[in-house]
Amino acid sequence: MELVYEDASLVVVLKPAGVLSTDEPGGVPELLRAQLGAREIRTVHRLDRVVGGLMVLSKDAESASELSRQIREGGFDKRYLAVVHGRTEDRGEMRDLLARDRVKCLTFVAEAPGKGVQEAILRYETLGRREGLSLVRIELVTGRTHQIRCQFSSRGLPLVGDRKYGLPEDDCPIALWSHSLRFTHPKSREKLCFTAPPPELWPWTVNF
Repeated sequence: MELVYEDASLVVVLKPAGVLSTDEPGGVPELLRAQLGAREIRTVHRLDRVVGGLMVLSKDAESASELSRQIREGGFDKRYLAVVHGRTEDRGEMRDLLARDRVKCLTFVAEAPGKGVQEAILRYETLGRREGLSLVRIELVTGRTHQIRCQFSSRGLPLVGDRKYGLPEDDCPIALWSHSLRFTHPKSREKLCFTAPPPELWPWTVNF
């Protein structure tokens, strides 16, 4: 797995699409323990299995706790790039109530508050449009399961390559990429920022 940054407290990697981010057999933590010879690797945030890009993991309980606190309190900035079908506004904010169908493993927009319903907020900026597609940069304010995929799809803007919420005929991996991470180092308090471009594959290669 490609390492972007590593020190005694944490490691930043490029998670390959198709690999679990959670601590399960074949997941990122297990792979990193084997790769780094580290006894303790903890997940502090998740990426959908089909999504690739930047991900930070902790090497000790104290760092995990501090990074988790930053995520809860809004001090951990995550930005994504996505290519969607349709024409997005120049910029916008999406606010929805989201619920999960655990049998079908689907997130959907709920009409009213209720058990298991959570508020979901994201902001986006359009970076380019071409060939009926829009390239957007997304800031997640909340981190709900399948949030980006569900919220854009519910507005008729499905992500390219999204088999679950989009168009099954798209012949490419999902066009969603964890592009940048900004957070405070849990020990040194240094402000850290990491960015990584998406892979050189369609639709990322479209000249937006």
